[in-house]
Amino acid sequence: LIRKMPGITVDKNSGAVTAMGETVQKVTVDGRDFFGNDATATLRNLPAEIIDKIQVFDKLSDQAQLTGFDDGNTTKAINIVTKVNMRNGNFGRLYAGYGSDGRYNGGGNVSIFDHDRRISLIGIANNVNQQNFSSQDLLGVTSTGNRGGGGRRGGGQNFGGGNNFTVGEQSGVAKTNSFGVNYSDDWGKKVEVAGSYFFNNSNTSNDQLINQQNILSKDSSNYYEENTLSNNRNTNNRVNFRLTYKIDSSNTILLVSNLNFQSNHSVNNVKGNNYVDKALQDMLSQTGNDLTSDYHGNNLSNLILIRHAFKKRGRSLSLGINQSSSDKLGGNLLNALNQYFTPSAYTDSVLQFSDQKNHNNTYSVNLVYTEPVGRTTLMQLNYNPSFQKNNADQETSNYDAGTSKYSLLDSSLSNKFDNTYDSHNAGITLRHGNRNNFVSAGLSYQYSELKSTQVFPQSSRIDNTYQNLLGNAFARFKLNKRSNLRIIYRSNVSAPSVTQLQNVINNSNQFFYTTGNPDLRQQYNSRFIVRYNYNNTGKEQTFFANAFVQTARNYIANATYTATQDSALTPSVILFKGSQISRPVNLNGYLDIRSFFTYALPVKPLKSIVNWNAGFSYTHLPGLLNNVENISKTYNYNLGAVLASNISEYVDLTLSYTASINTVKNSVAPGLNNNYFQQTAEFNASLLTKSGFFFRNDLSNQYYNGLTGANNTNYWLWNISIGKKFLKKQAGELALSVYDLLKQNKSITRNVTASYIQDVNNQVLTQYFMLTFTYKLKNFGKGNPSENNGRERNFRRWGGPGGFPMGGPGGHPMD
Repeated sequence: LIRKMPGITVDKNSGAVTAMGETVQKVTVDGRDFFGNDATATLRNLPAEIIDKIQVFDKLSDQAQLTGFDDGNTTKAINIVTKVNMRNGNFGRLYAGYGSDGRYNGGGNVSIFDHDRRISLIGIANNVNQQNFSSQDLLGVTSTGNRGGGGRRGGGQNFGGGNNFTVGEQSGVAKTNSFGVNYSDDWGKKVEVAGSYFFNNSNTSNDQLINQQNILSKDSSNYYEENTLSNNRNTNNRVNFRLTYKIDSSNTILLVSNLNFQSNHSVNNVKGNNYVDKALQDMLSQTGNDLTSDYHGNNLSNLILIRHAFKKRGRSLSLGINQSSSDKLGGNLLNALNQYFTPSAYTDSVLQFSDQKNHNNTYSVNLVYTEPVGRTTLMQLNYNPSFQKNNADQETSNYDAGTSKYSLLDSSLSNKFDNTYDSHNAGITLRHGNRNNFVSAGLSYQYSELKSTQVFPQSSRIDNTYQNLLGNAFARFKLNKRSNLRIIYRSNVSAPSVTQLQNVINNSNQFFYTTGNPDLRQQYNSRFIVRYNYNNTGKEQTFFANAFVQTARNYIANATYTATQDSALTPSVILFKGSQISRPVNLNGYLDIRSFFTYALPVKPLKSIVNWNAGFSYTHLPGLLNNVENISKTYNYNLGAVLASNISEYVDLTLSYTASINTVKNSVAPGLNNNYFQQTAEFNASLLTKSGFFFRNDLSNQYYNGLTGANNTNYWLWNISIGKKFLKKQAGELALSVYDLLKQNKSITRNVTASYIQDVNNQVLTQYFMLTFTYKLKNFGKGNPSENNGRERNFRRWGGPGGFPMGGPGGHPMD
């Protein structure tokens, strides 16, 4: 259902949802949390038949919802409004399948709705990459290993049918076991609660190949090829709780708490070669290393929000208290053998253990007062102090053959580092107008202190203070009953992370060392957004146009140095010829421009909707290469269309096409400019007879050109399923499916930064057959029509939209 909506795309594997060019970060059901902020779990476990409306909107922060002032902390969100007659009963599905090559897939979901009380259970167990969790389950304790040169990551374009997604799935092939329970209810007339628990265990194997071009200067590059065999075992537990207590019409208390705790074990076996030439003939050096990592950690966040509304309309006072903390503990065992061939042959071996401890703690308070100034003007005063403290310790010891222990401390690879970042922000904002047409503008002053202390191996201290003026503006104009225009401007500052500040060398790949920079300054960000919406429900036409512009002063970029001769970094670390070291630095000139356009109209003879979309993006990314500034300019042009049917419950068709042209230009090496092209075509069909026989088809084609060597390819991914529905009301279903019928599935990702261009191939699932039995649960009582009106009024009051009608031409509402 979501895939058919104009301006919305859903990744078929990961479940990641993009709406109007922005990632959907929250999905609620009738205005209530469902599995916390996990959009993936929500959309994958609700049947389309219970849905009355889909509402897409920019969700305000909890405090902004109470005060009525947009504080800039918005997230793209979806609210699912259920049908009134399906709010009393139970529904869900249970399934089990087994196939060729030992493939299996089982699980299900059950929801019990008793008006306001709702309980949902979900669970899965499989080895076919079906995952039921989002990126919040990965706390950052997983090891990046040696991917892409010491774990460096850059903004890139994702291609192919693999599993390198931003939400949920990791690269490779995974076995997953997960279980979750969600509960929400009204405790009387004044208290609303929602809570969930989610457990996930995954075991992911991957065979990854990297081809990387490292830009050195105007006329030269070197080339790196890496093959990594990895296994990653991850266990995660997540608890969310939310309570709203409406004491009376003037006073409200909101409590929100989230807890994640995770353990991770990973093994990476890396083979890497450095070459002088593109033909990969003249070898500079080669490495073979094994990296084993064990980590565990936790994240905890709490919010207490208190609001009081005075008798005078528009006058209010709210107090928000936030606390968050995280811990990461563990270590890496590195066993590496490196060979260098120029200027003379040399072999270097490393056998060491690194013990790491990281702790972060943040407290902040947000005090907001609103006061009416005249009939249509509202003033807001705010004060927001924040206090953050980080500790990062790393102790690296080499192996002592005499004692058979890792007891030889290497001080050049060890560091004990403390960092604090305190800020005080005070400002004023004025809003003038009514609900449909208003303008708000504000200015705040922020005083920040960034203090860093290193106590080992040498003592040092940095004490920086900053004073900034931060602006904000927001305007909404209802041009007519069908269209509106919104303009948003926000500026903020962000401090460097403790990892970026910590001056310790990461030598997990001796070809690509990384280190921190304690001299980093905070980054000043500005963001400008324009959104235009047109919606003609009578003609069932919709048009969206969005533009995003983001700039950064003192942008935290990378400075990369490639050795032209062997150089000693520390008494125990040598940067051999052709190897690199990178560290973060502050540079100006960062610019990111993105646009997104979509136009939807009905094709009534086909009982379908056609969605046209187009977009353009430009990134101006600064960096340093061998102390020379390099500007990487990336241009992306994309065009696409989706023909989505709504013919009947027996015939459902979706046809889509997207094409993307990408150009990368580097100022240091203009002769190395790179162009690449990618296109995706998909055809999905679901056919059902009245007697219960069905056929499902999922066919997609991926084509890309301009990548490295064999990565330029054209392949098809074809999945089909046939079966029969049976039992009472066709509740049972038996299906025979084949995945990757043509045995062509691949995963290719391109990453582009100011210092390198990288193509990554990851292991994917290939052909298997599976027989699956599914049983659907559906038992509904009678609903209360007034319940829907009350819920929608309450949702609008706390920051949600009204209806967002989009008109399904086949008679099935897709509001």
